[in-house]
Amino acid sequence: MLVRLSHASTFSKKVGGGNAVRAELPSGATRSLMGVCSAFADDMRGSRILSSAASRHAVRDGRESCGIHPMSRIAACSWSLRTESPDALADALTRCGINAVQLALVPCIEQPAVWGTAIERLRARGITVVSGMLATVGEDYSTLQTIERTGGVRPAATWPQNESLARATAALAGDHGVPLVTLHAGFLPHDRHDAERAAMITRLRTVADIFAARGVRIAFETGQESADTLLGALADIAHPNVGVNFDPANMILYGMGDPVAAIGKLAAHVWQVHVKDAVPTEVPGTWGREVVAGTGAVDWVAFFAAVRALPRHVDLVIEREAGPTREADIQVAAALIRAGTGA
Repeated sequence: MLVRLSHASTFSKKVGGGNAVRAELPSGATRSLMGVCSAFADDMRGSRILSSAASRHAVRDGRESCGIHPMSRIAACSWSLRTESPDALADALTRCGINAVQLALVPCIEQPAVWGTAIERLRARGITVVSGMLATVGEDYSTLQTIERTGGVRPAATWPQNESLARATAALAGDHGVPLVTLHAGFLPHDRHDAERAAMITRLRTVADIFAARGVRIAFETGQESADTLLGALADIAHPNVGVNFDPANMILYGMGDPVAAIGKLAAHVWQVHVKDAVPTEVPGTWGREVVAGTGAVDWVAFFAAVRALPRHVDLVIEREAGPTREADIQVAAALIRAGTGA
């Protein structure tokens, strides 16, 4: 796929059968995209990121030798596209020029008439399911305060339902060869002596065991705690089947620190990256605001450099949870990724 960039506020991309897809870029996204391209070109001129042999291999694979691990893929979150069926999801992904997806798995379990064969249908359409997502029971994202009370495995009242849902999701992923499932662990108390934190650690270790028995890894999404708190939780869980799904925007939305510094601290545990952008709140105790990738507070040049420095390849999964133009916004994010990483 070829991305042609100019100083104009549009980009044009070749997809599938050669049709050009055009999308309007907000001016901020254009500036960020051009900045990523310029900085990345400087980086390439300054050093040889891949050996010539690796470069030839990358070219044979149809990829540019642009410094990110050659197995990284660009995908999109199924819930970002808000489609009503697997075929509609495949159609939307094709319009975005993307052939990989992170699939919300709970609808496959709870709405079998529509989504029960989603993985098979997507694969039949040439869409790779790179990972799944487990949405826990009872999550309320109305405010920071409600999600702190209801998110992940924190509430004791919903734990029996969430344990059952984890078992069903693990079986689905394992039976279909989906290698990774992500979830929000819930707000982890910072105090390691907090009794509620100890209960959460036990529940998360149970979830890890459930998925490990099915040959599936799990990754906790970042944002609801600082990188240091998450590192402490990972150390306490001490499970080889547990990693991190790093979302830079969530660090900003929840006010939990600089994304670039955080991914550096968590690098050894990062198994997948969400590509999403946000601006911080101006009112403490309230949400920040999600924006089109390239127009927010994420330093994408520095962030992609941190991704290139990770010890393993990771899939780059675009998530867009706000705004009326999801497909166009996903195309903007995909162009940003390609400009910054060569993926």
